[in-house]
Amino acid sequence: MTRLFFDCDTGIDDSLALLYLLARPDVDVIGIASTAGNVPVDTVTANNLAWLELCGRTDIPVHTGSPVPLVAELMTTEDTHGPAGVGYAELPPATTSESQVDAADAWIDASLAHPGELIGLVTGPLTSLATAIRRDSALPGRLARLVIMGGAFHVHGNTTPVAEWNVAVDPEAAAEVFAAFGAEDATPPIVCPLDLTESVALTPDHLVRLAAAAGSSPVECPDPGDEPGLRSVAANPLIRHVVDAVRFYLEFHHAHDEGYIAHLHDPFAAMVALSPGIVTTIAARVDVEVTGRLTRGMTVADERSMTGAPNARITTSTDVDAVFDELLDRIATLARTLASSDNSDSGLLASGDRVGETVRRSPAAQARRA
Repeated sequence: MTRLFFDCDTGIDDSLALLYLLARPDVDVIGIASTAGNVPVDTVTANNLAWLELCGRTDIPVHTGSPVPLVAELMTTEDTHGPAGVGYAELPPATTSESQVDAADAWIDASLAHPGELIGLVTGPLTSLATAIRRDSALPGRLARLVIMGGAFHVHGNTTPVAEWNVAVDPEAAAEVFAAFGAEDATPPIVCPLDLTESVALTPDHLVRLAAAAGSSPVECPDPGDEPGLRSVAANPLIRHVVDAVRFYLEFHHAHDEGYIAHLHDPFAAMVALSPGIVTTIAARVDVEVTGRLTRGMTVADERSMTGAPNARITTSTDVDAVFDELLDRIATLARTLASSDNSDSGLLASGDRVGETVRRSPAAQARRA
């Protein structure tokens, strides 16, 4: 059993990363740290609790972090992830509460409870982890592995011309974490930057595959010609919420001339955390610009050890088709299992039931196809 501590700012793609982790029976999620970023920290916590309750995993504690970055004022991105951070999805409010242990102390406690075997995964700003390291400088040396989704090295940023979102929200925290992992007893983190994560682009066809594999009916295919905010009518609740969340993300990318796609930065990082062999990496000394008028939040990779020994491994390539095969299969299995367990009460399809092959398309999509 792989023990993992997940730090996120949930977030549409963070949500899919969480579902992927919950879908892995070989993974023991020790705890979840809610860090302010995509949405305010209280909303992040509410989203994490809601997803866990929907998936029947209220045994996993959720820890709330600081409402603000280490130095800067908090900026959020509801235009990307929706007012509540989960797109158009309307998750049932959780009936459980967050842990009284804050996110930073939860990092420390998890590393002390599982020294040398705990995997850390961060898909949001590094505020909570940096705070934990400030309280306990030995923490990096106790982690078996740390995977960070963040940074942009040889591509443009997605928040400023040079800065990626997670780093841009709290550059000081990112700088402190990378510096801390330069210690001799710490294993350099694996960094999943925009250079690679933007190649993991979900399309409507992936949602069709997901629903079909889950046995959910009808199988829906979002289309750029759909009325904005069109809601899913999928019988499977998990598939319905996923489609509603991802539709918002598809619309956001389309509105910014990136295509009717959704970059799945965070699920990819979750997969790397569990199976680092799916990527190739290069060693580098990574630092973060915190003072530049135009370059604040820029991640700088010294790949020639001009400024010191490497403190990170940067992912450079992967098999994207294999990534989606794994991701869709795991989440479909989770959705099918949840539907099967509720079948007697809700009338949902059991895992072995067959559904029609018809793909539900909007009238606008049907007209174009005609």
